[in-house]
Amino acid sequence: MNILGKSGDRWVYSPAVKDHFFHPQNLVDDLKGFNEKKYNGVGIVGSAACGDMMKIWVKIDPKTDRVKDCKWQTFGCASAIASTSMLSTMVVEKGGMSVEKALKLTPQDILKRLGGLPPRKVHCSVLGDKALRKAINDYFRRTEQFKRIVPDGGVVIDPVTKITDKDIEEAVLEGADDMKKLQQKLKVGIGDKIVYKKAEDLLKKYQEKYYG
Repeated sequence: MNILGKSGDRWVYSPAVKDHFFHPQNLVDDLKGFNEKKYNGVGIVGSAACGDMMKIWVKIDPKTDRVKDCKWQTFGCASAIASTSMLSTMVVEKGGMSVEKALKLTPQDILKRLGGLPPRKVHCSVLGDKALRKAINDYFRRTEQFKRIVPDGGVVIDPVTKITDKDIEEAVLEGADDMKKLQQKLKVGIGDKIVYKKAEDLLKKYQEKYYG
């Protein structure tokens, strides 16, 4: 499929993109009335300070291993909103997508359902794809299914939980300013002094990098 859309116009949005932008599905528009405890996986990618940011919540049924619910918030353009809305629709339709299939979703899958995006906006579908994987990995960590975690780049610091240096960096950006908070969030280095020291050093590194 031509990701530019049927017209070939580089800045024409497809009907599906327009529909999901003006009528976003599964959007959390007010956190005050939103019960995050109902969801067992959360994924965040990007940064509001420098561009698009996405946060996805998933509710996975441990009995069927399917995504039963998916909510999201996005800070970004029309393409970012439409991509995340479409992604959330895809994973819950027909009784919920299996976790294994959800992990294999690609940006191209989202683009096909949207009918294409302008080339400069394709990265928006990539962010949604990454946020979903992070949410599923978060579910694996919460349920201690560490062998199922799929590292998304970075250097693996903890071979048991498959925590990477990028995971620690993002945890610091999200407020983990000491090892207690870091372990509560990532369960890194528990019972392993060597891994604990590596995580502690990275914590200090990213604290100094971002907060001085």
